[in-house]
Amino acid sequence: MPAYSSLARRGRRPAVVLLGGLVSASLALTLAPTAAAAPLAPPPGKDVGPGEAYMGVGTRIEQGLGAGPDERTIGPADTSGVQGIDVSHWQGSINWSSVKSAGMSFAYIKATEGTNYKDDRFNANYTNAYNAGIIRGAYHFARPNASSGTAQADYFASNGGGWSRDNRTLPGVLDIEHNPSGAMCYGLSTTQMRTWINDFHARYKARTTRDVVIYTTASWWNTCTGSWNGMAAKSPFWVAHWGVSAPTVPSGFPTWTFWQYSATGRVGGVSGDVDRNKFNGSAARLLALANNTA
Repeated sequence: MPAYSSLARRGRRPAVVLLGGLVSASLALTLAPTAAAAPLAPPPGKDVGPGEAYMGVGTRIEQGLGAGPDERTIGPADTSGVQGIDVSHWQGSINWSSVKSAGMSFAYIKATEGTNYKDDRFNANYTNAYNAGIIRGAYHFARPNASSGTAQADYFASNGGGWSRDNRTLPGVLDIEHNPSGAMCYGLSTTQMRTWINDFHARYKARTTRDVVIYTTASWWNTCTGSWNGMAAKSPFWVAHWGVSAPTVPSGFPTWTFWQYSATGRVGGVSGDVDRNKFNGSAARLLALANNTA
């Protein structure tokens, strides 16, 4: 998600207090830590290269940021229940204690992309979220045109996508969405895409014992898998649908487990925009999903 910062305007001060002001400012710069601005994420398009993708970058191509009501106005239906966020290195440094204090119960954190890229803030985010008492999980941004589902699942499981029953670790996520740098379905047929997804799921489960969560949109799933229902009994489903009161679920799934309802949310502890999400159940059910006792 992109993050933005603004510079405060400074008014002119009388000359008699200028020296004191300079001394005070110098002392403040010496004593106070400087907050680093989050980097600007690339927009969807040809410039989103390998390693630069983030959850929702392909969804932006489909839905844009103006396709529904103003996403900065989050209504009661959105903020009720169990809330969470998803992040990558594009959020910069995150104060996870503040995220917890803002009411976020869970977070998904980008771990890997393809078979060559590990998010450079994953280790810090994953550890610090855990220490703040947030139930967290890792996600993998799929590049189905780059290598097999089996190879990418192996890379994910070996680089942050593992799982343990510790009350704070959710099963990993396969983030498979509109190609941010080419043809929507990555040049694969519906049959090839089904095979790729099934191979990823099978290897991930063999490595972790867990069914991978699938993140996508109704449009992408219906188009690129042919409304396939082959994962409905295996994978929890995470739907991306912004600016609506209720999400559209693709034909291949009966309901949603997670719902990404905004790409422009604001949460204490995160600089700029961040994806906002909701869990379809109680806090106890979220913990059961984490511990595989559901």
